[in-house]
Amino acid sequence: MRRERALKVVLVVVGLIFCALVYPLTVFVRQEPALAMMLSVYVTLGIFLLLAARDPSANRSLIAFTAWSSFAHAALMAVQAFRNLIARGELWGVAALVIIGVSLIGLAPGKTPIPTSPS
Repeated sequence: MRRERALKVVLVVVGLIFCALVYPLTVFVRQEPALAMMLSVYVTLGIFLLLAARDPSANRSLIAFTAWSSFAHAALMAVQAFRNLIARGELWGVAALVIIGVSLIGLAPGKTPIPTSPS
């Protein structure tokens, strides 16, 4: 029960953080169109994470997608930072995305057993 409660809290916190990206999204629409497009995906994901907090077991694939896409994004950002394609300060974002991914994977609900019919 505590694990499910912790997962719900993580889903709400991450969902709110992602939804808060709507402000930078509006700022970067004209300055950095590619960044604005990426942020629009995160804002949308944030809304769905807030909805998933109601029933995490029914939203296992969304939770897994959020975790693994956070790992993928973090890995790409880390490579870009170490190759000096983006500022080294972006490594804080890498750490945040890894924490999000680990938290979601660690708290993700297990598979529910499929009921079998008696033979």
